[in-house]
Amino acid sequence: MSSISSQPEPVIRAEGLVREYGGFRAVDGLSFTVRAGECYGLLGPNGAGKSTTLRMLIGLSAPQAGRIEVLGLPVPECSREVRSLIGVVPQADALDPDFTVAENLRVFGRYFGLRTEEVDARLDALLEVAGLAGKRDARIPELSGGMKRRLTLARALVNDPRVLFLDEPSTGLDPQARHLIWERLRRLLREGKTIVLTTHFMEEAQRLCDRLAIVDRGRLIAEAAPQVLIDEHIEPDVVEVSSADAGALASALGAIDGVARVERVGETVLAYCRVVAPLLAWLEARRDLRWLRRPANLEDVFLKLTGRDLRD
Repeated sequence: MSSISSQPEPVIRAEGLVREYGGFRAVDGLSFTVRAGECYGLLGPNGAGKSTTLRMLIGLSAPQAGRIEVLGLPVPECSREVRSLIGVVPQADALDPDFTVAENLRVFGRYFGLRTEEVDARLDALLEVAGLAGKRDARIPELSGGMKRRLTLARALVNDPRVLFLDEPSTGLDPQARHLIWERLRRLLREGKTIVLTTHFMEEAQRLCDRLAIVDRGRLIAEAAPQVLIDEHIEPDVVEVSSADAGALASALGAIDGVARVERVGETVLAYCRVVAPLLAWLEARRDLRWLRRPANLEDVFLKLTGRDLRD
């Protein structure tokens, strides 16, 4: 995670954003700021309004109420100017299959008025960021899914943007590709870039983000650094216990000293503990139960605040 020693002026201001589609309010009075040099994450269930918010920030969709300012420019009024200063990694890669890796970068550079020679001067650096130094002349169908995703990141950097907007950047990637992208994003933060990302991966959010906004039904319900959210909302120790009779187990665990609350998920009971020792002693005497002790994490916060119901 990048360190922010001062409190620089926000590079993004969003105030009271509202966006409706056919009577459904996807974004409902959302307000936040993003400071220069930080990674700011938007977390939320499916349909929470994350991607809609991102589209408004980059000028692809206009808010029906509220105000947006990016790098000191109003959006959508100055969307063209803003898009020349930012980079965007969408959910879909949308690479041209008829071109090579290098040609995709050259063509994309033309959208920013960059000459081929200017892009070529940066090709080695862009391909190194993507871990594609040996794939300059490969065509897109020859690339794996992870390579395509990394190329999309390199493409977003072709204009040397000040702010990067990433919409679920590591979805569908294997662990090796995901960790490579995380390392590259941390490097960009060290170089002074500002990053705004949406993600469903709690580990990704916890590793990368300086601050997080948890959004549900278009509204901001919590905002802080990842560890602050964990400390404020969740007891320090979580013990997961499995049993075929989860109902009776939940009642028994809830009565043990130090257990603040329990949640039942199928055959597993999660015990959230202010003091964990009494529960551990109880479990040591129950050889018939399988259990796991772990520290509280961001996923616990997310599920507590947004619920466990499946969202489509």
